[in-house]
Amino acid sequence: RLDPLLMFAHLLSSRTFLLGSSAALLVILLTVVFGRLWCGWICPLGTILDIFPLKNLRDRRITVPNQWRKVKYGLLIAILVAALLGNLTLLVFDPLTIFFRSLSTAFFPALDHIVTQIETVLFQVPGLAAPVVRFDSWIRPSVFPTEPLYYRHTLLFGFIFLGVIALNLFAPRFWCRYLCPLGGLLGLISKLALYRRKVGAECKGCKLCTAACPTGTIDPQKGYTSDPAECTMCLDCLETCPRSLVTFPPSFSKPEWNEYDPSRRDALLTIGAAVLGVALFHRNWLSRREPPHLLRPPGAREANPDVIAMTNCVRCSECIRACPTGGLQLAVFDAGLEGEWTPVLVPRMGYCDYSCNACGQVCPVQAIPPLSLEEKRLQVIGIAYIDQDRCIAWADHRDCIVCEEMCPVPEKAIQLEEMQTWGPDNIMVTVKVPHVLRERCIGCGICEYKCPVNGEAAIRVFVPETEVSF
Repeated sequence: RLDPLLMFAHLLSSRTFLLGSSAALLVILLTVVFGRLWCGWICPLGTILDIFPLKNLRDRRITVPNQWRKVKYGLLIAILVAALLGNLTLLVFDPLTIFFRSLSTAFFPALDHIVTQIETVLFQVPGLAAPVVRFDSWIRPSVFPTEPLYYRHTLLFGFIFLGVIALNLFAPRFWCRYLCPLGGLLGLISKLALYRRKVGAECKGCKLCTAACPTGTIDPQKGYTSDPAECTMCLDCLETCPRSLVTFPPSFSKPEWNEYDPSRRDALLTIGAAVLGVALFHRNWLSRREPPHLLRPPGAREANPDVIAMTNCVRCSECIRACPTGGLQLAVFDAGLEGEWTPVLVPRMGYCDYSCNACGQVCPVQAIPPLSLEEKRLQVIGIAYIDQDRCIAWADHRDCIVCEEMCPVPEKAIQLEEMQTWGPDNIMVTVKVPHVLRERCIGCGICEYKCPVNGEAAIRVFVPETEVSF
């Protein structure tokens, strides 16, 4: 909600301004007054980059050209143009999205796994069982979920995050200098900032401030001045200057344009590339209908099946963190580029809890509507289908009533019917076989999650109004 880039992108995509986005206006106001203060003092990804500067591992012979600073502006323009065309896929490059996605799907589950392993070892030590149980009851579910959750593509998200940190090997805060689209947006606003860095005329050129600057924006060729669009107001130069010649007074001077700032030609080329990219990477030029296995959170699917769901999703992963069963996962390869890193329900990994509506409550842009629990229970996520060739009751002629027992719908969307058939020993047996009453099924997926068949479940949930074949 504090992210101006997400606010502008969602505004362009949905043509609506949400009250919850008002907090981002405060960040813009802060930037107009103090410049890129957000980047230097608030941004969590920037903080991580400062914690792991990798200074001792850096090859001093490697220098990154200043022209690379154009990249972040190019990404910014591409994100906004694509958003204007209804595509928010490029928000995967937003720094807050990267940070919270990595935290939710990679590092937090990994930490949970480590804590669980330590608890398991300590539990076996005489005299420590009771304290371990007390500690576990204290951290679950307040800190960690009651049961460990697992996410698809955890290694991918973890490596992306570590890759952003590893870029510090080439330059301090490489991501912030050259790639961050949010930094590009705040940088352009910072050119008009009220408070800007100024160096006194008595400066002797000791270059201590140049060495201390994490974004490399202090230019000895220009009297050790800095570009307000690149300065993160970290104040390192203020502390380093031995003669206290660095100040940050109010300034109303005209902003200076540098060679790496976006030109009209750069903007036009980026706009053209963004328009072409949105057209080329459309999932299907002939039909916008999503695959039948692609289940969306409750209320997120459009009434028209030919309209792609989650087009207003800003890829923040808040719903993923809120899902108590781990059923909501990030789409990577299964939703096309338009649906990249949007939430999908994967029933084999977790189901949509009948008594939970958390995903809609935490979504900052209402891509998942904030339904009441009663409204959410009426939403049809999908319809369950039974593969009779794999179902224990249908194929093996043995009773298995798991799916019927698990169905949370009060009037039961799965009912059992007694069927007489020949058993494996040529003996006539009576078996209770399940049937899905599709008019009652809401597609919560608990039947698929609990199905005891190994591998792919014998009962699967698919998108309504789609053709299903096993």
